[in-house]
Amino acid sequence: MGLFDGLLGNNTKTDTANVTRELQSILISNETVDLAFTLIRDLVVFTNKRLIIVDKQGVTGKKSQYHSIPYRSISHFSIETSGHFDLDAELDIWISSAVEPTITLPFRKDDSILAIQQALATAVLH
Repeated sequence: MGLFDGLLGNNTKTDTANVTRELQSILISNETVDLAFTLIRDLVVFTNKRLIIVDKQGVTGKKSQYHSIPYRSISHFSIETSGHFDLDAELDIWISSAVEPTITLPFRKDDSILAIQQALATAVLH
């Protein structure tokens, strides 16, 4: 079911040690990976300093775009938990004073979205 969920656009939690190794050339000193999620080949990474979205491109996925968002740039965010018939949860993030969400990420379970809400609240509200 995990692969099927990934093909449907749902994120799944990923081992932070593997993500840290993969992003070692991107992370700055004293930056640690707190949470990470995969979306087929792409990554959504929450560090202690920023949000990193890795968009792996092309057929082989060797080309990657790294989108980095410092937590201080996030003006607000919202989560939508799953329901009885709608099994997906969703995270919307607004950057600076944007009217529409800059980033919308789908998640498979409420437990992931609730953990992300806590991590974002901790990072943004400090």
